[in-house]
Amino acid sequence: MAFDVEGARRVVDRILDDRLEAWRDSAGRTDDVLEETTGRLVPPAPDEELVWDGLGAVMPLGRPAITQPVGGSVAVEPPTSDYQAVLPVDAPVLRRDDVIRVAGSLRPGGPRDPQLVGRRFRVSDEAVGTYSVVRIVRVQVID
Repeated sequence: MAFDVEGARRVVDRILDDRLEAWRDSAGRTDDVLEETTGRLVPPAPDEELVWDGLGAVMPLGRPAITQPVGGSVAVEPPTSDYQAVLPVDAPVLRRDDVIRVAGSLRPGGPRDPQLVGRRFRVSDEAVGTYSVVRIVRVQVID
């Protein structure tokens, strides 16, 4: 007997309303050039290739995806640069150091967090979980 996940899929589809792009630097850091004045490794341009684009969601860790914050609550979440990217299961498996860019939002009334549009996140843990309806990866803000 197969487990029916259609109800969960419909709920999850409602939160996958950010337009995301996944980029990969196939050569890694091996083709970066040392900038002698700053001592930094600078990647050549263009250095990344588009691996996937589609609908997903980027949200802070620990915050429930569908619940709204309670008005007047006194709880304070500690600041963090860790986020989670929620991707459909048909998205390709991402690797550590892949970059996810929030390209826009299809959410009626505007994006869930307007400050995330245009931001880029580096995949820090690609093995958080894959479920019957979504794939979740941990990401960190890079710009």
